[in-house]
Amino acid sequence: MNNVTSSRGARCHEYGAAAVEFALLLPLLMLLLFGIVEFGLALHRQQVLATASREGARVGIRQTAPRPTSGDIERAARNVLTQAGVVGAVVAVAGAGGVSGTDLRVDVELPHRFFVLPNLAPGIATSVRLRSRTVMKHE
Repeated sequence: MNNVTSSRGARCHEYGAAAVEFALLLPLLMLLLFGIVEFGLALHRQQVLATASREGARVGIRQTAPRPTSGDIERAARNVLTQAGVVGAVVAVAGAGGVSGTDLRVDVELPHRFFVLPNLAPGIATSVRLRSRTVMKHE
């Protein structure tokens, strides 16, 4: 009977140890969770920028009369950004209205600010510049 009592007493002390271990690991788990969420948001925005630059390039390389202007190409890229809820992006177009076989380049750039991570882990950059470039040949 002594063994039952002593193992029961040891278990009570283990519950306290588990609480201390959890308290020590909680900040690390929270940092990991917020890191996953924030980098997921940055990855989503990067994908939106890539989609916007591709859509702008697709509009710009078509052989239509009249040829698409830089404004038409920028508008197509901004439509994608607006539908995704991304504001503050810069769209640059080079080679609009070119002849068949020449390059059209569409660059989309956006500053992305991390909200929680810089406060939780000093030394992490507060923002990064996300960029996407698409180069296609005119038809």
